Amino acid sequence: MDAETMEKTIQELRKKVAVLEDLEAIKRLQRTYGYYLEHWLYQDIIDCFSDRPDSELNLRVGVYLGKEGVRNYFSGFRDTHSRNPELLHQVMQLAGVVDIAEDGLTASGRWFGFGVVALPVSGGVNQAWADGIYTAEYIKEDGTWKIWKITWNPTMTADPTQGWVKPERLAEPGTPPPAPPCTPDKTRDIETRYPSGYVTPFHYPHPVTGRPTTELEHNRAVMAKRSRQDAEK
Repeated sequence: MDAETMEKTIQELRKKVAVLEDLEAIKRLQRTYGYYLEHWLYQDIIDCFSDRPDSELNLRVGVYLGKEGVRNYFSGFRDTHSRNPELLHQVMQLAGVVDIAEDGLTASGRWFGFGVVALPVSGGVNQAWADGIYTAEYIKEDGTWKIWKITWNPTMTADPTQGWVKPERLAEPGTPPPAPPCTPDKTRDIETRYPSGYVTPFHYPHPVTGRPTTELEHNRAVMAKRSRQDAEK
């Protein structure tokens, strides 16, 4: 390999490494944002956002513009949310897909948000399941990735005692699901649902020992126990 080709290869590798580092930084930013939301650490949440005047926080109740708008929203709940032991705003940041723009200075992301909310209100606490999708734009300022614009697209909010389907639309308990639209090509040879005790096999070795993990041994033992129980019935 001549010197020119080697230099070109090195530059390409450096570019790929830079993209990977940016992806990890953005994912860390979004996940950290979720942890700060859990107990409404409002100043830490605000600090995740860009200082640009066109920063944006887009929620179901409305859109808050600029860093000042973001500050007004999150700090506006400091008395009811921040340091309140009855507040829980756990929205997990899941299944993130992030793409870096060609300029390396902006990026777009999409995340599932799922979790539980305990919201102090007058006379008590409201509890709910929360589910939705975050869409976000990120920007690198002075070498640091920040949230530029983020939108929360709620799918459902539900009382855990009632579920997320309206009572009048609920089927009778135990109603079987629809049959498959055509005959399967093969039968499934495992049962994963509770109380099967089945552990879905890991595709990777133990991160500390480097050895295969014990789920196959576990599954064989569980299946043998279930076979004995079935024979005794």
